[in-house]
Amino acid sequence: MPSRLVLGFILAFILLGPTLFAQSPPAAASPDSARLTKLEQATADAKSSADNAWMLTSSALVLMMTGPGLALFYGGLVRKKNVLATMVQSFAMMAVITMLWAMVSYSLAFGSGNSFIGGLHHLFLRGVGAQPDADYAATIPLQTFMVYQLMFAIITPALITGAFAERMKFSAMLLFMVLWSLIVYSPMAHMVWGKGGLLNASLGGKFPCLDFAGGTVVHVTSGVSALVCALYLGKRVGYPKESMTPHSVVLSFVGACLLWVGWFGFNAGSALAAGSLATSAFVATHFGAAAAVIGWSCAEWIRNGKPSALGAISGAVAGLVAITPAAGFVGPMPAVLIGLIAGAFCFFMVASVKARFGYDDSLDAFGVHGAGGTLGALLTGVFAVSAVNPIFKDAQGNVLPSGLIDGNAHQVLNQIVGIVIAWILAIVGTLIILKIVDLTVGLRVSEEEEVQGLDLTQHGEEGYSWEVTA
Repeated sequence: MPSRLVLGFILAFILLGPTLFAQSPPAAASPDSARLTKLEQATADAKSSADNAWMLTSSALVLMMTGPGLALFYGGLVRKKNVLATMVQSFAMMAVITMLWAMVSYSLAFGSGNSFIGGLHHLFLRGVGAQPDADYAATIPLQTFMVYQLMFAIITPALITGAFAERMKFSAMLLFMVLWSLIVYSPMAHMVWGKGGLLNASLGGKFPCLDFAGGTVVHVTSGVSALVCALYLGKRVGYPKESMTPHSVVLSFVGACLLWVGWFGFNAGSALAAGSLATSAFVATHFGAAAAVIGWSCAEWIRNGKPSALGAISGAVAGLVAITPAAGFVGPMPAVLIGLIAGAFCFFMVASVKARFGYDDSLDAFGVHGAGGTLGALLTGVFAVSAVNPIFKDAQGNVLPSGLIDGNAHQVLNQIVGIVIAWILAIVGTLIILKIVDLTVGLRVSEEEEVQGLDLTQHGEEGYSWEVTA
């Protein structure tokens, strides 16, 4: 009897085993699950498209800051015999720096490298295509990120031209700007924004310096380099005894307005996405600029007895400069305070400090960009709050305080480190470059050429031609 039971179990196992132990086929995905997957993909695609559209628009806005914005602003501030020569310097940067960026500068600034400079992985834009780089911007093509950063690389050296306006050779300017972009701008951009950079706050730099849109990278480096250029080249012929008033404040006024509008791409675009952070930076930028107009104009009114149009537009630029590093880290009211302080401070630098020391910073590139950028970078460490941008987090992902008023007093020291590095790099790098250019092609035009004007002597044409009829 037991043997029959065993035999029965064996037969049953043989006959039914494959059925009992066979894996059931996977359940077909439900229509709801498939629709959810498609919806999630469509949402991601829509966000990527929106972010990309905003970043391309921002790129165009930042390019507009150089031409026509800065070209008009600087062009109106010089004497009419130098208007074309001054404007073409900004225009030349749009061409020359673009070529340099494509060949090597982008790789040096944003390629993987060491703490001070990027590598050569992206020479001639190798590997820079439609795929995003999540370390920089996860929702836009790397090529979009690259062209957006290019616009910063264009305007930064163009800012320096305001210091040596009306007296540097065009050939010397070109050589100087190429070398400056490689030796000063690319390392500073990598240290603050690049992978592994010494000062990179979002990717774990040793000294995390908060610089949302270029307080140190753009304004401190260009402004300090401008001062070095002004001191090295010396004063213009006849300065300060002869009148060298702007030939057209109207041109400068239009240029300043274009700069203000373009600056929304500069600052709000630095959010690298079309989200709430871009909105916050946009608002802070506008409020900071408006407050600085009031700060500069009030200081000028008290000192000179009346506010000027030139003072108002200079104040706007000073406020835009100062709010640049802080735009993505502060709320509207701190932005107003930064703007008020920057307007009054930059007026003091231009009206008092420059006169006291007697240097010929022709268009006040240092007084506005160097001084304003330094002040803004420092105040960023004071007013930055994690409620606006939770950039610092611990190992568990918990948000940490950002600036002094947020409970992180040490951030002020990090900002000072970033400022000092920017000053040293700009001073040393610019002095070396000026010496190289002076020894090779020479820096200044002759006294006769300067008196005649750079429009004719450097470019063979005039900005204004009035025909007199009999």
